[in-house]
Amino acid sequence: MNTAKKNKLPLYIGAAVILLLFFLKFGLYFLKSDGFSGLSVLLPILLLGFILFALCTSAFFAAWVYQDCKRRGDDPVLWTAVVFIATPFIGLLIYFLCRSEIKTICPVCGHRISVKAKYCEECGTHIEKEDNNIMVKQETHNLKFIAAGVVSMVLMIVCLTGFIVSAATGNGINTNVASDDRVWNLGAINMNYNTYLDSVWKLDFRSAGEGFVEEQNMTIDDADVQLLYADISCGTVPDESTLVLWLVQGDTAKSIDVTNLSEPLEYPLNEFENGKIHVRLQINGVENTVSEIYIQ
Repeated sequence: MNTAKKNKLPLYIGAAVILLLFFLKFGLYFLKSDGFSGLSVLLPILLLGFILFALCTSAFFAAWVYQDCKRRGDDPVLWTAVVFIATPFIGLLIYFLCRSEIKTICPVCGHRISVKAKYCEECGTHIEKEDNNIMVKQETHNLKFIAAGVVSMVLMIVCLTGFIVSAATGNGINTNVASDDRVWNLGAINMNYNTYLDSVWKLDFRSAGEGFVEEQNMTIDDADVQLLYADISCGTVPDESTLVLWLVQGDTAKSIDVTNLSEPLEYPLNEFENGKIHVRLQINGVENTVSEIYIQ
């Protein structure tokens, strides 16, 4: 027993180190990148927790299935893969419907027989009930895997519920289009393409959720001289639909209605400072829109 524990010790240490490195990478990304700017740290932690506990749930139940398969003479690797890939819920249901009956060895002829059998179907030897009871008691094996899987599943559901509730209510999510932080969208956009090459932002979309904000960070080199150019064409404009161009830098935020531009927009940037500026398009119902925006 001590030897088995010693052999598993490197595995436990390796798993702990991997989890530690994973969380460390997550923390460094949060601190050094603006990837979570505008988003409460609670949301990515809940999402990360959901993913980790979902993997743990699958791993624990797959480990139990592996041990159970070995006792029943089934293919443990195959069924472990089925449970892990098909999610524990569907995988376990399939396994319980298809798993083989537990069998033991006849002490006389060596033939594999059911643990519930009173006689060997090969040689007719009577199987003592005491041995049979021992076999039945052994069915409650590896309860630690089941318990750990249930706990992981509960924590997974808690994280998922917390994430959904927070996202649905907008708590911890920045939706202020005039904010200097990143704006997060709860809706979706149906795009043809979105590129930023040679300081030119080209956005072509078919439709988007109401109020959806698509943004691109640009750089002002000389605010007193440079202009922002925007060539935008909205193919479909339902009643009361708008497309608003936002320029945001620090506490300065300017909005321009670009729904029905008759000619390309040329907007002076002397109200801003040199450096990074958020260029945003707030989509309010317009469809089939093509835009090209740059600073020069």
